[in-house]
Amino acid sequence: MLRLGRREFEPHEPVIMAIVNRTPDSFYDQGATFRDEPALARVEQAVADGAAIIDIGGVKAGPGEEVTAEEEVRRTVGFVAEVRRRFPDVIISVDTWRAEVGAAVCEVGADLLNDAWGGVDPGLAEVAARYGAGLVCTHAGGAEPRTRPHRVQYDDVMADILDVTVGLAERAVELGVPRESVLIDPGHDFGKNTRHSLEATRRLDEMVATGWPVLVSLSNKDFVGESLDRPVKERVVGTLATTAVSAWLGAQVYRVHEVAETRQVLDMVAAIAGWREPAVARRGLA
Repeated sequence: MLRLGRREFEPHEPVIMAIVNRTPDSFYDQGATFRDEPALARVEQAVADGAAIIDIGGVKAGPGEEVTAEEEVRRTVGFVAEVRRRFPDVIISVDTWRAEVGAAVCEVGADLLNDAWGGVDPGLAEVAARYGAGLVCTHAGGAEPRTRPHRVQYDDVMADILDVTVGLAERAVELGVPRESVLIDPGHDFGKNTRHSLEATRRLDEMVATGWPVLVSLSNKDFVGESLDRPVKERVVGTLATTAVSAWLGAQVYRVHEVAETRQVLDMVAAIAGWREPAVARRGLA
């Protein structure tokens, strides 16, 4: 059972995490939700389209202008508070690697800390424990935040992913983070080249077999773009194909830009797998 905020999810229940970037320079939307009004409209639409989690980020993942902890707090805390006020039942996640930012957003209602940089600040898990928040434990190959991989190598990429993410998850529980609120993430593109991310995808069932809920952040990433030789705005089809494979292999939470399309993919995979009844079943019955 996965428990986040006020919600509980069964093992085969897919969960959508909608991305809301509070940055002026995000790789995908170039700052479309940096201002409050469009960001709140994005939250409203994402919830209407089926997102259970809103993931708010104040710093773009890639290289760029320096963003101090103080600026990250300024971009996220007030917005988290407003989302909490307007959407009391939605699960609020904040994408940060900094413990001080994690504490600030938990103070105003964040339910989940999405640590995409693999525990680079060990204090973040302590913050999650102190506030009873959930934690995403990600494999980033030891990379420093906001750096791109350079000639990174693994003897066995999935073995490294399992060692790191399970270790981070177990540490979080030892610190006091609720076990049912800890997820593991293979970290597509983070500290990995395209072949590493593809291998991590086809071996996702090994992560699922650990018993920890698996989160995947696939949306429009470079490994999709390089696999198909497509720019950022033409990666939706590849992302959805990767989503379907990940769902079949047992991933549970999907961090995405395209919520409605992802919902249909996940519902279709669940119907094929027998975890969900068809929405309508008339064919051949009349």
